[in-house]
Amino acid sequence: METQKFRNKLITLFAALILLPLSAAAAELSPREIMEKFEDNQRATSNSALSRMQISTCKFGVREGKITCAERPRVKSLESVGKGYGPDLKDTKSVAILLEPAAERGIGMLSFSYDDGARDNESWLYLSALGRVKRIASGSSDDETEPGSLFGSEFTTEDQDTGKLDEYTINVLEETTESGRDVWKIEMIPNEERARKSRYSRTVNYIDKERFVALKVEMYDQYGKEIKRMLGSRVELMNDIWIARSTTIMNLVTNRLSNMAFLEMHTGIEVDDEFLTQRTLTDAAFRETELEKLRAQID
Repeated sequence: METQKFRNKLITLFAALILLPLSAAAAELSPREIMEKFEDNQRATSNSALSRMQISTCKFGVREGKITCAERPRVKSLESVGKGYGPDLKDTKSVAILLEPAAERGIGMLSFSYDDGARDNESWLYLSALGRVKRIASGSSDDETEPGSLFGSEFTTEDQDTGKLDEYTINVLEETTESGRDVWKIEMIPNEERARKSRYSRTVNYIDKERFVALKVEMYDQYGKEIKRMLGSRVELMNDIWIARSTTIMNLVTNRLSNMAFLEMHTGIEVDDEFLTQRTLTDAAFRETELEKLRAQID
């Protein structure tokens, strides 16, 4: 009995010694370093990657203390392909194509995201019914306009942005818990130049200390009112990357929400540079041929 107690103490002490350096290292991270690690994690999900996702959108209400859809959700399925570019692969090019509903199949979005604040992110939307490509806004502080919506959902191109951390003042407000996890509560305030391009006067991010995933993000307008809230759940390790497989964004002004669910994610895919061009949006035969090659790599 005494021998077993002694062994248990040794195991506990050994575990503590292993975890101590990790905890100390995490505690020493600056606010900027925390957000860099979070964004590196985000980029990894779209670097040489093929993903399948589902986006559901509805009007929401509160029933018995729970947020629920007040109408039948509009559900869209899509496939996304991305690849990292530039120094340290901090620039990202990606294409997302709608698969369902059938009436919208072939609608696509091409996005270029740059880490350098001197380069504006770029996005193009292809409307298959009209057969034309439309450039969409990366962000705007004008109340009469919205940044480009992701296939009619409450997610916008600005909400999906990474990089350009130099354009923000970043502060750790406190260390707290969210969804039972230890998190850093980090405030990001855009500088004057960035503020002119953004709908948000500040965002508050709840970053999981161990997994560097955002469990909640609060977004505020120029009057200090929270206008959107993003919640990350079902955090899982996929292809050695921590990811929130379910992300819900609530528009607190329109009372509409959208949920993005990752159904599959495959990394290490060889993606041809030509695929990440407008040709993929407009040339259906080229797009389907190249997609079959990409899918074959995971079958």
